Amino acid sequence: MSQPQIDIYTKFGCGYCFRAKRLLDEKGAEYTEHDITMGGPKRDEMVQRAPNARTVPQIFIGDNHIGGSDQLASLERDGKLDALLGG
Repeated sequence: MSQPQIDIYTKFGCGYCFRAKRLLDEKGAEYTEHDITMGGPKRDEMVQRAPNARTVPQIFIGDNHIGGSDQLASLERDGKLDALLGG
């Protein structure tokens, strides 16, 4: 099974972003990071994809909006992250 597209919207110096990326790295997941530190079109894209999201990171696996670092870690604790990653 192939891995779905993973997008993570981050800001420079964000500890939660670092933690989420570290977990994805530990899983061997490839992801596309979108740095929205200075705003711009990628921030607008994030808000369009997750209208209530105002904090980072915002993580999308395929068409699923996961949420932030805490939600990603919760999926891992519950044993559900590997299935979403296609593993």
